[in-house]
Amino acid sequence: MLRDLAAQFTAVRELLGALTEEDLDRPTPAAGWTVRDQIAHLADTEEVAADTVTGGPRSFAEAVRPYPGADAFTAAGVARGAGLDADRLLEWLTRAQDATLAALENASPDARVPWALGMSAGTFAQARLMESWAHGWDLAQGMGRPQRFGAEAWHVASLGHATLAFALRRARARPPAGHTLRIDLDGGPHGRWTFGPEDASDVISGPAEAWVRAATRRGAEEARHRLGADGPLARLALTHAQAYL
Repeated sequence: MLRDLAAQFTAVRELLGALTEEDLDRPTPAAGWTVRDQIAHLADTEEVAADTVTGGPRSFAEAVRPYPGADAFTAAGVARGAGLDADRLLEWLTRAQDATLAALENASPDARVPWALGMSAGTFAQARLMESWAHGWDLAQGMGRPQRFGAEAWHVASLGHATLAFALRRARARPPAGHTLRIDLDGGPHGRWTFGPEDASDVISGPAEAWVRAATRRGAEEARHRLGADGPLARLALTHAQAYL
């Protein structure tokens, strides 16, 4: 898990290797967010992630305390990037990513991380990978550069499957009684990725990259059209999948 998280962090750094000052103010698919905003958000949240694992001063519970809600907390983190040039933003992001990796390397996989409702350190590492992948996609789109689809995206696909019950409850979408779901994905050079029982009544199938984008809500409408959804539970899951809180 940590090897793949490091690979994902490296992929974002490589994407930003050609970052120019002009790129910083380019818009990204996230409404109102520029390339600068995306980098600042990733750096700020990795700082909070590292401190949450280690019990540092900016642990999640302490970091959000001064703000009325999650949106205000996120906006404050984004605002920290104002006025920073490309080199300073990348230094900040690299330092924050390294801190998260170091914190997780020293944690037991089963240790409880008090982020939001709480999760194991292993799941938290997976969630950080998902966050990096999703905002990496935003950055790639904003900079007009292709995003590498690496084997580490398997963790994002897995998280998209694992959170489906939560996503359906949040959307107030009632699963049909007696239906089960398998997700059968073509990972290209990374092989076949499957989640759920082989004898499931319903199946989502298609390119792994499309499922990852659907589950992270990145160009999701176009991504959904590239996936097959056989059965009512599959159609509900594809509509409401959301791998983040």
